[in-house]
Amino acid sequence: MKTIEKTVNKEKAKGGRPIKILKKESGIRVRLSKTERYLISEKAKKAGLKMSDWLRQAAKCAKITSRFSPDEMGMMRTLTGMANNLNQLTKLAHQQGLLVIQQKCRELLSLIDDALKSFVRDDR
Repeated sequence: MKTIEKTVNKEKAKGGRPIKILKKESGIRVRLSKTERYLISEKAKKAGLKMSDWLRQAAKCAKITSRFSPDEMGMMRTLTGMANNLNQLTKLAHQQGLLVIQQKCRELLSLIDDALKSFVRDDR
């Protein structure tokens, strides 16, 4: 009779892991080299965090700067086009002779030089 009373009076104990207040619903997979994993692991240990917590905080606090500004990207496309033109002129010079193409090449080299000078001047 005592065992029946115990189960009736007490609620059944719920086992297992407690329910999390803030549930992480999504995940990503990151591939690391052994060296990268070791470095992140050591930094997480020094901070007293799990690797996933350290990465989460690092991602939230990281400041990302683009390699090139939109103006610099435009300049790079211009330089790429000029380099392509120079290659075409070089090929034409080999076919038709150097003196015919000499003036065009000098003009293009001058334009490339000016573009490079302005690119370097704008450099940080």
